[in-house]
Amino acid sequence: MLVDIPDVGVILGVFASFIGGLAAVSIYNKVKPRLVSESENAKILTERLQYYENLLIDMKIRLDSMEMAQETQEIPQAQITKPKEQKVQPESQVIIKEEKPKERIQNMHFGNATDYVLRLITEKPMTSRDIQVTIGRTREHTSRMLKKLFEDDLVERDMSTKPFTYKITDKGLARIGAVKMVTAQ
Repeated sequence: MLVDIPDVGVILGVFASFIGGLAAVSIYNKVKPRLVSESENAKILTERLQYYENLLIDMKIRLDSMEMAQETQEIPQAQITKPKEQKVQPESQVIIKEEKPKERIQNMHFGNATDYVLRLITEKPMTSRDIQVTIGRTREHTSRMLKKLFEDDLVERDMSTKPFTYKITDKGLARIGAVKMVTAQ
């Protein structure tokens, strides 16, 4: 049985291919952890960015609600009328009592939550998350309330955006006593 010994060039080619393969595997093993760590770092940074974005959104909603509350506080003060002075006859004494303005009651009592939400969305459409953060209720409570308002045709739901945005209808404006200006065409 005779064995043919291959040519020296073929042996060197196989040996060089083997060494090249080992070098490629070792380089891949050194580079792979760096690629994985970079993708994990990108994921962590993305999560952190999302967290700060959510904080900014919550702060903006709170600022909007504070501005709206400030506007509603100014309106009752402007509508308070001063008591009229009565003419006093010299022989009889009349005691004039000054009427003190009533303290403003928070809008978040049981009966006024829907009115408060309707007032919130008169300025601009809001998402249910925006409304939830502003009124300080649970997600479920807010969703049920907005569903009921939608079924009662007090708000419109814009389904072209995700999450849905809600805006007030004419019927909702009538409920809170606001008058919507209609331009003549």
